Amino acid sequence: MRAVVTGASSGIGRATVELLRAAGWEVFALARRADRLSELAVRTGATAVVCDVTDDASVAAAVARVTDDGPLNAVVNVAGGALGTDSVADADLDRWRRMYETNVLGTLRLTRALLPSLRESGRGDVVVLTSTAAHDTYPGGAGYVAAKHAERVIASTLRLELVGEPVRVMEIAPGMVATEEFSLVRYDGDAEKAAAVYAGVESPLVAEDVADAIVWTLTRPHHVNIDSMIIRPRAQASNTLVARREA
Repeated sequence: MRAVVTGASSGIGRATVELLRAAGWEVFALARRADRLSELAVRTGATAVVCDVTDDASVAAAVARVTDDGPLNAVVNVAGGALGTDSVADADLDRWRRMYETNVLGTLRLTRALLPSLRESGRGDVVVLTSTAAHDTYPGGAGYVAAKHAERVIASTLRLELVGEPVRVMEIAPGMVATEEFSLVRYDGDAEKAAAVYAGVESPLVAEDVADAIVWTLTRPHHVNIDSMIIRPRAQASNTLVARREA
């Protein structure tokens, strides 16, 4: 089985590459940071492919590379992320635009380009990593929420459009996941603010928890389609209700 995983240089993308390789899959690890991809490739045996999902030429080159030896069985769209916590009234349009470019158009660009290969395989899968932000909202999250809602709609619409074809479309929507970069990027590198997101939370999810869910969906019998899976830590009941221990 052959898969493409985006956002592979860190967090959930990296963990997904690791678990798929451990399960015996041939994996193409896509991300922008060549040094991190190189380390991952050496350690896991994945094939590193430098790719910026927001750039047409970069995606075209990556697609040519990953389909050169035959059709693919899966594309796992992990690349994305949040920028800032602006209110709607104070929205930073550039941040909103960048989140849309990565989370929405990046997923669209690569999925559209790889669909012919997934169809050709006779056993294709599209996995879209959204977020619980794709299912609800919260103050200060409108830009990320809007992007993730749009990304979710890509998956749900594509599933309708491909009905009867041998391609599954699956959405994985994680809640609070403590990774090394998500909150740090969101808060412009402010480590104190990033750490505060998880302060007092007993056992937030880690990247491997979500990767495990992704691999589980991919390894179900192919007549089984996991349309959508929401996965949260036990301590999180909703986007706004999280149990925290007092310091």
